[in-house]
Amino acid sequence: MNQLLTEVENYVSNLLRKELLHTFVYHNLGHTQRVVKYTQELIDNEQINENDAENLLIAAWFHDTGYINGTDNHEEQSVTISSDFLKSKNTSLEKISAVSKIILATKMGYEPENLVEQIIRDADCAHFGDKNFIEISELLRHELEQISDKLFTDSQWTQENISFLTKEHQFYSNYAINTWQNGKDRNLVSLFKIQKKLQQEDQKNTAKNEALALKKKKAKLPERGIDTLFRVTLRNHISLSDIADTKANILLSVNAIIISLVLSNLIPKLDNPSNHYLIYPTVIFTIFTVTTMILSVIATRPNVTSGKFTKEDVVNKKVNLLFFGNFHKMKLDEFEWAIKELMNDKDYLYNSMTKDLYFLGLVLNRKYKILRITYTIFMIGIIISVISFYIAFQYAGIKN
Repeated sequence: MNQLLTEVENYVSNLLRKELLHTFVYHNLGHTQRVVKYTQELIDNEQINENDAENLLIAAWFHDTGYINGTDNHEEQSVTISSDFLKSKNTSLEKISAVSKIILATKMGYEPENLVEQIIRDADCAHFGDKNFIEISELLRHELEQISDKLFTDSQWTQENISFLTKEHQFYSNYAINTWQNGKDRNLVSLFKIQKKLQQEDQKNTAKNEALALKKKKAKLPERGIDTLFRVTLRNHISLSDIADTKANILLSVNAIIISLVLSNLIPKLDNPSNHYLIYPTVIFTIFTVTTMILSVIATRPNVTSGKFTKEDVVNKKVNLLFFGNFHKMKLDEFEWAIKELMNDKDYLYNSMTKDLYFLGLVLNRKYKILRITYTIFMIGIIISVISFYIAFQYAGIKN
């Protein structure tokens, strides 16, 4: 190795050790030494004259020194550092220009114009065909995450590598193509395998997360105690409603029998003038009986509802889908959609069950109030009727 190359190696090595930030775990002295080694390998196997070989090795040593000043335009910064050093060694301007052009050829996306530029680009990316490519790539990933504060998932980083190797990178020199391309292809196959494995793991994780979400969703549904509370309470309310209907039916049946008896036995006798004293008791008895029957019918008379609702009512949670009177005129597909919306919304489900319980309670309150009044009227009617008949018979006996 000539004196200039030795001085270049010592200068760059000391510069990167002392001034390069520790966050550059990829673009560091180790990377520079690998590029110099691969450059020398390409020089040894390509037809390169001594002057171009020296320029290549100098450029390889300096090509990433610009990172000591940051990542922006680091190639230009590297050119400045190399030019200053070479000028201090009284190097010719022609040689400095040649080295600078080689360094600038390492820019991303640059298309080499000659073999020298092809060699520096191939040397800079020679690790793509190395068996340690995955480990070296992880260093670049760690560096990018520290510098840009951007985190890559395993899937994202694998896809980045696949995209770069297949769309942006290629080897140019004959030696690189014949020697390193096979290694690059093997590394690309490994990346595809890693990608497939990660996709399978992502699918498993997705399925697992969906299962957990479903489990949590089920856990948020009414617990057994709450379910039992609604079921027992609703059943009790329905039983009370049946009892109320039965009581009203009893009153209706009894008074219907009484009316039948009155019509068949008492009213025909009222045509006889001697039985006029029975008119008032009969009228009183009939009025109370008919009133009791009317109230019994009112207590059991169902309310008529529209039987339809709109999608806006469901979205705004204004309709109780658990009551048949709200949907009996709806189409099946519209009702099925509404029920699915109800089942997917825990709050809507709770509210519907609560409303169903509440309004059933209001119906029961109305029935029992009317029944209480009906039984009271029936009782008072029986008492007054008996008294009126007693008085009428007493009056008829005194008159006779």
